[in-house]
Amino acid sequence: MAHVSDLIASDIEQYLKQHERKSLLRFITCGSVDDGKSTVIGRLLYESKMLFEDQLAAIENDSKKWGTQGGDIDFALLVDGLAAEREQGITIDVAYRFFSTDRRKFIVADTPGHEQYTRNMITGASTADVAVILIDARKGVLTQTRRHSYLVSLIGIRKVVLAINKLDLVDYSQEVFNRINEEYREFAKQIGLDDITSIPLSGLKGDNMLERSPKTPWYQGPTLMGFLETCEIDETRLQKEAFRLPVQWVNRPNLDFRGFCGVITSGAIKPGDRIRAQPSGKESKVARIVTLNGDLPEAVAGQSVTLTLEDEIDISRGDVISLAESPAEVADQFEATIVWMTDEPMLPGRPYLLKIGTQTVTATVTEPKYKVNVNTMEHLAAKKLDLNEIGVVNLALDRPIAFDPYKMNRDTGGFILINRLTNNTVGAGMLHFALRRAHNIHMQPVDVNKQARASAKGQRPGVVWLTGLSGAGKSTIANIVERKLHAMGRHTYLLDGDNVRHGLNKDLGFTEADRVENIRRVSEVSRLMVDAGLIVITAFISPFKSERAMARQLMQDGEFVEVHVDTPLAVAEDRDVKGLYKKARRGEIANFTGISSPYEEPDAPELRVNTTTCSAEEAADVVIARIRELGLID
Repeated sequence: MAHVSDLIASDIEQYLKQHERKSLLRFITCGSVDDGKSTVIGRLLYESKMLFEDQLAAIENDSKKWGTQGGDIDFALLVDGLAAEREQGITIDVAYRFFSTDRRKFIVADTPGHEQYTRNMITGASTADVAVILIDARKGVLTQTRRHSYLVSLIGIRKVVLAINKLDLVDYSQEVFNRINEEYREFAKQIGLDDITSIPLSGLKGDNMLERSPKTPWYQGPTLMGFLETCEIDETRLQKEAFRLPVQWVNRPNLDFRGFCGVITSGAIKPGDRIRAQPSGKESKVARIVTLNGDLPEAVAGQSVTLTLEDEIDISRGDVISLAESPAEVADQFEATIVWMTDEPMLPGRPYLLKIGTQTVTATVTEPKYKVNVNTMEHLAAKKLDLNEIGVVNLALDRPIAFDPYKMNRDTGGFILINRLTNNTVGAGMLHFALRRAHNIHMQPVDVNKQARASAKGQRPGVVWLTGLSGAGKSTIANIVERKLHAMGRHTYLLDGDNVRHGLNKDLGFTEADRVENIRRVSEVSRLMVDAGLIVITAFISPFKSERAMARQLMQDGEFVEVHVDTPLAVAEDRDVKGLYKKARRGEIANFTGISSPYEEPDAPELRVNTTTCSAEEAADVVIARIRELGLID
């Protein structure tokens, strides 16, 4: 069974040809922390004779230094390569390993079990055909076991090996095996996993890894390696699905060649096939399929190609090329499942970058519908998602995209969410379907536009956005700025933080989520007022950089002027006109900016006003001078 062949020495070319014809199985190991995942993979590598002599010597030395098995080989060290992993005895990052037997090639992803690194597990599972879910026989089914199993189900892996490991520590008890097996299968029914093969294991001792163990005479099923070698995988499945090519690059080396490059994620394509570019919907026919090794008569899923078309139609990076007879859907609002992967919570209304295929757009969660209790599968009400929580939400994008439901196509239905400021990946998700109202709502063309309205007022519209701590002087300065602009004959409107909470935002509190929604609504109102041709002055704490960036993005270049009313906390607190800081210090006001809730200072505002060195009247004059420099007023 181990991958040893005489052809390696006698006929290397024949050996390589045989190796190429072998099928490839991608699988992951997952489960709770310290269930023995790395040990099981290390044992598979060791037993399949895929280690060189120097690797064996190194693992023997490492076992003496880092190992947990006395003087014996610690197989986990074959996979846990990070120093932090060896010191703690846990897996942190995803470790990919290749090995083969006479029957099949394998790529295994050893994914971390610790709750803190759940996001890394999702990475490893995204391309797997089989999931090996390990359970420590002493501990049984744990919360992280359920979480990983639910993620396996969401990601679309249907074949599961339930590896009940460390059976040597419970005297190879059939009763323990049966109890854990029954408990897990009851849970698996709730999440739609039904193709489950349960195997009693001892990764450390090698029981039922390659050969059936005499210590479990009551078990007559396959060994772990036996299952991995023989389980059925449909390697042509992607080729049978609808054709999709997310455009990665438009190749235009000269005036005579224009090709659209990318990896075919599903389906097949031939010259002469009629295609549709999405989301634009424009159609053409394939002229050539170009590769480095020449033109192809047909290309299939997994190949990197360049398509040339018979017509000059507009296609850009991020667009999706589909067959005209089976196009992808196009929408800008969706229901989706999100797995949250960072300490900072997901908040509705906060803008994130959404990357799907080769396309990156701006997305906001408009409405969290519920989150899932991974122990009971109960749907719980949610206003936000915290680290490792899984929820179903409504998503709104800033433009339509081409997509398929995730259950039909992982590549055109799976996405990640990215923090706009740090570029960190904060969530991963799966699109379910387009919201029907997205098909029914369109922009209504109007005859009188922003330019016409502004021209009638004889001014250039824009937003002067004052941000700073409570008590910094924002409202006072904003009021003076509007008064002076009004005296100059400018058409203005002042949106003040306190005033809008008496009407537009009277339903919002001061939680982090409510603060985000508060600024989202004010930003949208500001955009409408700018569209009306007005100069809008706002006075809001607006404590988070993300929401101020969102407000800026809603405006055209040059229409947004951020003014940081830079008053130190001690000075603002000393003023305390409304007595709010005193109440916050006594714990009477929760989520108070500067005390129990953060204020994120602007990095590069158009203007910074220090109210400790100038009066409100002088500050207003500085603001007006600055917006004149920027061309907002004459």
